[in-house]
Amino acid sequence: MSDITILLVDDQDLMRMGMSMVLGQAQGMRIVGEATNGESAIERVRALKPDVVLMDVRMPGMDGIEATRVIARDHPESSVIILTTFDLDEYALNGLNAGASGFLIKDTPASELVQAVRTVADGDAIVSPRITRRLLEIHRTAMAAMSTAGSNAHESLTGRERDVLLGIARGLSNSEIAGELFLSESTVKTYVGRVLSKLGVRDRVHAVIHAYQNNLV
Repeated sequence: MSDITILLVDDQDLMRMGMSMVLGQAQGMRIVGEATNGESAIERVRALKPDVVLMDVRMPGMDGIEATRVIARDHPESSVIILTTFDLDEYALNGLNAGASGFLIKDTPASELVQAVRTVADGDAIVSPRITRRLLEIHRTAMAAMSTAGSNAHESLTGRERDVLLGIARGLSNSEIAGELFLSESTVKTYVGRVLSKLGVRDRVHAVIHAYQNNLV
């Protein structure tokens, strides 16, 4: 199997250096480039076609949210993981609609960062429950203004589908949910698809929001 190729995007040299050290030493991973702002990130993605982009939110010029939106639209083969800090990036919830495949806190342990990259490269998504709870707190008013048409949609879920939803809301990957529920990973992927369809949401990130909005977690 070929290595997972990674692009690091952050305007802080030390942050890029730290991530490069962690991921560059991980088996099956290769850093193919770096960028310091959104514009250069898009250019590097176009040229390098990385499997995963680790994207900072606040950068000079084009920020990480807008860059993620462009990459998700024009280069869907490159998955984006947004890195955020609660005290600065209060608008990071906008990333939910930008097409990111994951959200991580910048102080995420090295082992979790490596696992997150592997999970996203495998076509899955990852959302830290800590980030979800904090973003919902920050944007409580905005969330309340969202359409409530599907607010009770979870009531149509079967028991197993509800178990899968709760696993998603806890930030578990498909393989982790499969292990807990004693199911095959392909079966879990099928359940995830059914859950998203019944909830009327486009991805597991919004499924997490639904779960927290309705006090399922």
